[in-house]
Amino acid sequence: MDWPVAPHVAPASTNALSPFPLSNPRDFSWVFGVMPIQSLFLSRSLHRLRFSFPKLSTSSSSMSSARHKPRLRGLVFDMDGTLTIPVIDFPSMYRSILGSDEYSRLRKENPAGIDILGLIDGWPEPDRRRAYQVIADHEKIGLDRLQIMPGAVELCGFLDSKRLRRGLITRNVQEAVDLFHRRFGITFSPALSREFRPYKPDPAPLLHICSNWNIQPNEVMMVGDSVKDDIVCGKRAGAFTCLLDQTGRYNSPEYNTEDLRPDFKVSRLDDIFPLLEDNFDLVP
Repeated sequence: MDWPVAPHVAPASTNALSPFPLSNPRDFSWVFGVMPIQSLFLSRSLHRLRFSFPKLSTSSSSMSSARHKPRLRGLVFDMDGTLTIPVIDFPSMYRSILGSDEYSRLRKENPAGIDILGLIDGWPEPDRRRAYQVIADHEKIGLDRLQIMPGAVELCGFLDSKRLRRGLITRNVQEAVDLFHRRFGITFSPALSREFRPYKPDPAPLLHICSNWNIQPNEVMMVGDSVKDDIVCGKRAGAFTCLLDQTGRYNSPEYNTEDLRPDFKVSRLDDIFPLLEDNFDLVP
């Protein structure tokens, strides 16, 4: 194993093999008060001794990776099913909008999930209006039952202690976001609802938040419970991605594709604490 490269790189005018800032490896006379030929002998002796020390057991590659953790400055969260316990009966809602047969067909064709908003946006106005009313009725039931996800408060406290930014992107309405902020006393900013177009999985809302924070997408992590909305949004934006999969739903090989595969996967929000500290340089 080669000697690990030291983190300090000597300037061009310095002899990198010498422990002294000398422009000439023979020029030790001013340090030791010896003749140049003696200096040359001493320099060569030091050179040999330099590489006779015991070698470290830790590989240089692992040390390098430890020194070069990517920087993370903010996290953006999905709301329903990530920051809040899922209470909306989506299968029932989809059947009401599509009919049972059409819902079954689309579900088989889209195992990662049906993009119901993208689908009905292409419908004629009367059908679209009726569909959005069905969605609003189910979301109203969800608001009445709104509960915060275990670990969410503690995770926000951890992010605050590190002075990391936190934002929110949801396909729910702004009313739901406002209620979430009021009921649980936790604020995410920016917090974008489906009134912001285009919505997930388009990367536009995540890129908007990065621009608002004045940081790069590769310094942000998108956290959510949907591969088709949250993970795809994050990957398209160039951010890190973390999937919250409480039930192991996404363990199936059909989700192990490049566009759906998250960088990280957790089964509860508490798991994000060590994930962040082990893999990132957390800076404001």
